[in-house]
Amino acid sequence: MLEVHDLTTSYGAVRALSEVSFAAPSGQVTAVLGANGAGKTTLLRTISGLVRPRSGRVLLDDRDLTRTPTEQMAALGLSHVPEGRGVITELTVEENLRLGGLGAGRFRPADLDRVFALFPVLADRRRATAHVLSGGERQMLVIGRALMADPRVLLLDEPSLGLAPRVVAQIFALLRGLVTAEGLTVVLVEQNARSALSIADHGVVLNLGRLVVRAKASVLAADEQLRHAYLGF
Repeated sequence: MLEVHDLTTSYGAVRALSEVSFAAPSGQVTAVLGANGAGKTTLLRTISGLVRPRSGRVLLDDRDLTRTPTEQMAALGLSHVPEGRGVITELTVEENLRLGGLGAGRFRPADLDRVFALFPVLADRRRATAHVLSGGERQMLVIGRALMADPRVLLLDEPSLGLAPRVVAQIFALLRGLVTAEGLTVVLVEQNARSALSIADHGVVLNLGRLVVRAKASVLAADEQLRHAYLGF
């Protein structure tokens, strides 16, 4: 289980997170929702060590990760897919994927085979340089690269951004399948709250850096007042 306790993060004088606490149960999807500027991306960046908190703790199976260097996170079982589909365009699809395994301190051909089985389009383009990929294919590539580390926890930031609904549905169905079949724990930051809640088990809602509510996804989706106030649908 991933646990966040009283996490407070600031950028200079601006407080981006204020005493945020929640748990992401093992083998489930936890959606992190809220309007732009709510602190969702900062939350993931703080969990993965890209930003240091002013106070609070991040625990993975009771191990304190709060001061762990970012480059060690993958080896400890936590992978982060930031917003923006950042691939190395000069490298091939396969070379990009291999970097994901090296980030965890290993490369296993079986992990590469697994990713190609999950994303057949990447297998078809394994020798192509990443600059020729479509937006959807690049998103599959960055998710696949994170999976090369064989993580227990996958942090995903806005994976649907700028993608066609058909591609979004495909990616979300794959994530749900990984959670169900392999017990992967997913923390999903997503502006498209309706889509996120459709695959999530639990959800937390942030507003101006503070946690507003945490509940089962079905409860959040059914709360019309909360949806209109914070989720935009």
